[in-house]
Amino acid sequence: MSEPFLIGDAMTAGYGKGPDILHDCTIAVNKGEIAVIVGPNGAGKSTAMKATFGMLDMRGGAVRLDGKDITKLSPQDRVIAGMGFVPQNANVFTSLTVQENLEMGAFIRTDDFSDTMTQIYDLFPILKEKRNQEAGELSGGQRQQVAVGRALMTQPKVLLLDEPTAGVSPIVMDELFDRIIEVARTGIPILMVEQNARQALEIADQGYVLVQGRNAFTGTGKDLLNDPEVRKSFLGG
Repeated sequence: MSEPFLIGDAMTAGYGKGPDILHDCTIAVNKGEIAVIVGPNGAGKSTAMKATFGMLDMRGGAVRLDGKDITKLSPQDRVIAGMGFVPQNANVFTSLTVQENLEMGAFIRTDDFSDTMTQIYDLFPILKEKRNQEAGELSGGQRQQVAVGRALMTQPKVLLLDEPTAGVSPIVMDELFDRIIEVARTGIPILMVEQNARQALEIADQGYVLVQGRNAFTGTGKDLLNDPEVRKSFLGG
């Protein structure tokens, strides 16, 4: 069986000289699929995402993208290698317009990126409508669309989303999930950390439940939703 397109394999990691937060943790996503990382607060979900993106030092394990070991690459070099990353907070330039935010996303490109801009406006029609508005004037859900759009401007091979629905209403959450599914259908694998575990697992091809920085349960989204132990411990019964 071939290796997943992106894998953080047996990662042990922490911040600075602090204790390990991840313990032999593995997360992965295949081409054209959505993988979600869920678990209780403090489980190491965002830490696993940051380790995969190179934002903290790994003390064990490896990260491989499309068969290449990228463990030693900086976050910027990972973007050049094909990773798009949308952090949970401070993920738009509030004083720039929507269009300017998207243009900033194309910083590594030297070609004409107008076609990519058109694709993003097709994916997120509200952004086209508000393209000349400052991002700071947008709603939380619209800002998230700008952040995802900006990451897509690099034409990434894989997209990492850290809690894309944090702080938005249930209606906006459903809309964002619909857009995320559309992105995955274009062939871009998506690895996502999400607090709304049940809703995330419903759209997930693969799910990882972390507890205290370790893999507690791994399976398809459907299998995890139907697992009595997962339901009782993490999904409210």
